[in-house]
Amino acid sequence: MEIINLNEQNSCLNQIMAEIRDKNSQKNRALFRHNIERIGEIMAYELSKTLEYKPKTISTPLDTVEIPMYKEDIVVATVLRAGLPFHEGFLRMFDKADNAFVSAFRMYLNREHTEVGIHTEYIAAPSVKGKTLIIVDPMLATGGSMAAAIEALLMSGKPKKIHVCCVIAAPEGVEVVKEALPEGSTIWCAAIDKGMNEHKYIVPGFGDCGDLCYGEKLPGSKKAGDK
Repeated sequence: MEIINLNEQNSCLNQIMAEIRDKNSQKNRALFRHNIERIGEIMAYELSKTLEYKPKTISTPLDTVEIPMYKEDIVVATVLRAGLPFHEGFLRMFDKADNAFVSAFRMYLNREHTEVGIHTEYIAAPSVKGKTLIIVDPMLATGGSMAAAIEALLMSGKPKKIHVCCVIAAPEGVEVVKEALPEGSTIWCAAIDKGMNEHKYIVPGFGDCGDLCYGEKLPGSKKAGDK
């Protein structure tokens, strides 16, 4: 199991991460969504370096040239709703990939909002058998919704390899997902924060990604660590 934390190296990603965390910048919803998409593009580029490639001969107007092309069939899966802009960033890099969508969310189980359970109610996915499965979700807090998404997606077959990709993770969530993943999988994070608060939100984190991308929900539809 490999865990790649892009925050451990300095890059232009730092500027984007600073902007999505800044509570003043977060007031611009379009900018926040755009930044989540940009992080998806950067992470997809880094992930693409780990794929298998084979040369392909391309004819130009003047000659031919061999260019290495990745040879893997890719499925990009996301956890609704917060995963949508992150998913779009990956699709800009892997524009020929198949796509999968899972609705898995955490629900508070007590009045104090300190205990959560997982509910999966929707999945639309192709077979992942023999393919490279990339599961993208901006927040990896408790890890419960990601573990549920992994379980649901693997019902259609065994992938060649699984990559779990998130913007921000809590160490507790990383440990849960490690247990849910088969050997040889990789977890990608733009940052791994120090932990979660009593309400199971990542600290320092950046808040509720779904709300920041698309606006707040009615109180009755509010879920813990909303997707």
